[in-house]
Formats: sequence, structure tokens, C-alpha cells
Amino acid sequence: MREIIFDTETTGLDPREDRVIELGCVELLNRFPTGRAIHYFINPQGRSVHPDAQAVHGISDADLADKPVFGDILKGFLDFIEGAKLVAHNANFDVGFINAELQRLGQPYVDPTRVVDTLAIARRKHPMGPNSLDALCRRYGIDNSHRTKHGALLDAELLAEVYIELVGGRQATFGLEATVQDARETVRDNTAILVLPPRPRALPTRLCDSELKAHETMVASLGENALWRKLSGAASAGKAEIA
Repeated sequence: MREIIFDTETTGLDPREDRVIELGCVELLNRFPTGRAIHYFINPQGRSVHPDAQAVHGISDADLADKPVFGDILKGFLDFIEGAKLVAHNANFDVGFINAELQRLGQPYVDPTRVVDTLAIARRKHPMGPNSLDALCRRYGIDNSHRTKHGALLDAELLAEVYIELVGGRQATFGLEATVQDARETVRDNTAILVLPPRPRALPTRLCDSELKAHETMVASLGENALWRKLSGAASAGKAEIA
């Protein structure tokens, strides 16, 4: 399962007029970072950075003067996200700006079924909030002390860690790297759920003979109607059938 965590920075808040000026994407494979990422600063083609936006991300018009326009980075971006789910925090904002840029270039919109909104997941999981990226980093013990300004790549990297915690990805795949490729995935309320296949062979017991004998003695002392005796009998019958 391949997912791309992405973030944008823009000249302002209106995708009809404002432009994307920074784009950062981080790749996850089976909920683990692969180390692959892309990052672009983008010339907004005559659209000035609004002072309020600059106060948030610190990117000025001068910083962007010699940067490529969106059309120049389009192929690299589309190649990187090909076939992957797209994950963003407050995804409507970022996808709205990406779609506006794609429309200007005559490209099809991002399919909304590909998009996962971590803000929506966080609001369901933590309805009392707060659910900003900084707040979620604090909740999950993720170090964001180096985040003095918003930045597309830095925010995507932090969001990747938050997303893994939000969907239980570390717990779902820990120690199961060999079988996770065979897992089925269902999506409920924007939350991906891994359903792992049965083990081909049962795990061997870790109990020694003396521990098994002590358990049998304890079960024998519980009386004829004890639940443990019924379970032990069923387990013994199952072993006999397998043999």
C-alpha cells in the first residue's frame, strides 16, 4: 500500500486567484516512510505573496523570483504520486489549490476518492481537540520543536508521523512486515483498516514441559464443570484431528 503525505504553501487563501508556492511530498509504503520525497519552491507567475501568508510560512516574492513555475514541476509531481493515495491535513485546502493549478494547465482534477483527510480522522478520534498539526504532534510525542514556520516538506514529514499514529499503523504492522503485503485493506470514515490473513502455521508454544504439567494439574483441580476443562478437551480434540 503506497501513500503520499503532502502539503502546500500558497500566496493566500483563494485558490481561484492565489497560487501554490511550495509543495512537499513524502512517501509511505505499508505505513512506513521509505525515505523518498520531493520538494519544490514554485514561482507564482506574478501573484504576490500576501503579507499574512508570508507571516505564516516566511516565503517572500524575492525567494520565488528564480524558481520554476508549476507547469515545470508538474510531471515530476504527477509521476511521484502516480497510483498512490494522497494524505493531507485539512485536505480540502491543499487539494483545492492543487486542482486549481491543474485546471490552469488543462489537467484533470485529483480524484477525491484518492484523498485522505487527517484532520477529519483526528476530529473523529479526538472530538474535544485541538487537532492542529502542532497539537497532534504534542499529543503523540512527536518532536516539532524545529517548526518555527510552516513549510511544505517539514509539515509533510511531521504529518507522516502523525498519520501513522492516527491510524494505528505502527501497531498494525509491527513485526508483520512479511505478511502485510498479503493484507486486505478496507476504508471506513477515511480510516484505513488492515485485515491480515491467517497464519499458514500456528506459532509453536513457548511453554516448557514443567509449565504445561503445572497447568494440567491446576485445571484438574477446578472440578468437572470448569470452563478450562472444556477448552482443554476441545483443544485436545482439535490436535487429534490434525494428527
